[in-house]
Amino acid sequence: MVNSAPASVWRNPIHFLAFGLGSGAAPKAPGTFGTLAAVPLFIWFLQDLTATAYFIVLVVTSLVGIYLCGKTSKDMGVHDHAGIVWDEFVGFWITMWLAPAGWFYIVLGFVLFRLFDILKPWPISWVDKNVHGGFGIMLDDILAGIMSFVVLQALVKFVF
Repeated sequence: MVNSAPASVWRNPIHFLAFGLGSGAAPKAPGTFGTLAAVPLFIWFLQDLTATAYFIVLVVTSLVGIYLCGKTSKDMGVHDHAGIVWDEFVGFWITMWLAPAGWFYIVLGFVLFRLFDILKPWPISWVDKNVHGGFGIMLDDILAGIMSFVVLQALVKFVF
């Protein structure tokens, strides 16, 4: 599937943010490109925060994401356009909460999140099909992030 990002992505700041600072306009695999775009933001702004401050950022970016994704989806007349990737940003950031520092864990978190986001095991698949609007767009990736977080933390505790 080739992504067809509307011109409004480059003119409307809400659409620009929902499209992950433009990363969701990638012609193929916009979710993967959106997650990749979330990595430097994690490195520059999130990884050194306290656990509490990081959690507050997750709550705020999730709530903002409900608005951004819902508004952009409504404006475009398409539920969860492939280019809307703010949800991938937040899902990856959830995965990385409390993760040890280092590229190994960033790559592992990226792979885990993409797997859960693409494969959509239950309950992610149910939410993806049955919960709509900005809340639904965000919720399936929040769940993928939580599941990835749990797996990453278990690997850190029991394997690495």
